[in-house]
Amino acid sequence: MNLLILGLVLFLGVHLLRELHLRDMAVKRLGDRSYRITYVLIAILGIVLIVWGKSASPFIMVYEPRYELRGISHFAMLPAIILVVAGNLPLSYLRRSIRNPMVLGTAIWGAAHLWANGDLASVLLFGSFTAWAIIKFVSLALTRPAPASSQKPSLLWDVLAMFFGLVLYYFVAIFHGQLFGIGLNFDFS
Repeated sequence: MNLLILGLVLFLGVHLLRELHLRDMAVKRLGDRSYRITYVLIAILGIVLIVWGKSASPFIMVYEPRYELRGISHFAMLPAIILVVAGNLPLSYLRRSIRNPMVLGTAIWGAAHLWANGDLASVLLFGSFTAWAIIKFVSLALTRPAPASSQKPSLLWDVLAMFFGLVLYYFVAIFHGQLFGIGLNFDFS
């Protein structure tokens, strides 16, 4: 469990440097290039520790999710994945209206997994990412200006976000067991 917590602190910590008012100080001290390299290395180390820590954590039940309501997580993941994809494409109408779709998608992903997983390691993992995403979403909304009106969004990027989001959702659903150790059951009867 300690590896999971350390990984979360490292990964989410570097992703909160701007909100903690430490980013500019780190860039000034390290220089832009060294800061970016350090940032990436800490983030990668954080991900490795998160994966290792989650897989090595004992199963300690905090709450028991209602089995018959697990379908809510499946349905919530579709917009979550589409939003994450939209956040990584050029300016679309979706991105212009939401401004930070990847962060919002991460919040939905975390909440959907909290809904379906009640063990301590999952609560730490998905709860931390959900809290981080909400903090980041609000912070970015308050500090980043809206895209310039001279930038015209393209409906093509919205269509591609939905298409690739659906494809990614399909593959994650099919291979969830092989990727994450827990297969998905779509039998809602």
